[in-house]
Amino acid sequence: MAKWGEGDPRWIVEERPDATNVNNWHWTEKNAGPWSQERIKELFQDQKVDSDEAELTIKEVEKVDGEASASNRKGKLIFFYEWDLVLKWEGKLKNGTDRKFNGKIKVPNLSEENDVSELDIQISVKDEDEEGLKLKQIMHKTGKDLVRSQLAKYISGLKEEFSKGMILPKKGETKADSVKTLTSGFNKAKINMEPIFNKENKQTGLKIDTKTFKQTQKFQCTAQEFYDAMTRIEMVTAFTRGHVKLDPVKGGRFELFGGNISGKFDELVPGKKIVKQWRYKQWPEGHFSTVTIRIEQKNDHTEVILEQVGVPSAELDVTKDNWQRYYWDSMKQAFGFGVFFT
Repeated sequence: MAKWGEGDPRWIVEERPDATNVNNWHWTEKNAGPWSQERIKELFQDQKVDSDEAELTIKEVEKVDGEASASNRKGKLIFFYEWDLVLKWEGKLKNGTDRKFNGKIKVPNLSEENDVSELDIQISVKDEDEEGLKLKQIMHKTGKDLVRSQLAKYISGLKEEFSKGMILPKKGETKADSVKTLTSGFNKAKINMEPIFNKENKQTGLKIDTKTFKQTQKFQCTAQEFYDAMTRIEMVTAFTRGHVKLDPVKGGRFELFGGNISGKFDELVPGKKIVKQWRYKQWPEGHFSTVTIRIEQKNDHTEVILEQVGVPSAELDVTKDNWQRYYWDSMKQAFGFGVFFT
């Protein structure tokens, strides 16, 4: 078995001008936050709303809170974004008193989890008299379409404009137009990443018979790379293929696979150890197991030892299978951690 950097083609620099990230193998990431904030502000600066009944304008962005990133792994682009927006608008009725009204538009859940057409767009007006309420109704009817259209431009720009240069051509290639791009929220109608559950043993208020088990896995990566894959939201999003809630600090909580898996972190030692309280949604209410993951970097690979204490006996086999399928196999596929060279 080859050691890192000895004979492994992922670590051999080909003859190319940039000599970086050969074959797009390594995980690279760009912070899209600043670019996104500027782009969103630009898209909603003095935007006219088409209406036969009123003169309406979205004036500016009052608040844009959140984060965004673009990541490249093995020639695939993965996008993560989550924003909370507040926009200002103003307008007056064409056949009214010529009085101007002001209001706000809130978009609390712009993320890769939600299609633009499904966004919750909330519209309010400062003065809710007869004219103000009529303007609010017009904004509901026509303003929402403009908001969705502009946000679609932002998402398209994130995937096409911002990500330019992240996919490098391989040796002998001049462009990478055919590279596949992905978002972390796959089409749920095509891919079901929910864990397999045993439908029994949902009773509460009973003494639970539990078991303990251990698993050992080998990964072709460094200990820190494995730790990052378990604790960085972009990487967890990539291998779970769905929306993730993750706060990797002591006491921080997490939710994966649509909330089917949840818990909190008890201990985090970068590159060494992860301890967390962990449960399936179907387990008896309030019951958590303790998962300890020890990460040991060897000469030519990283060994991971998982011990899980407090698994309901009826769920033991299913839990083992789900760790293998939805964590280890998925991580190896997403990041290339399972490829060993001899």
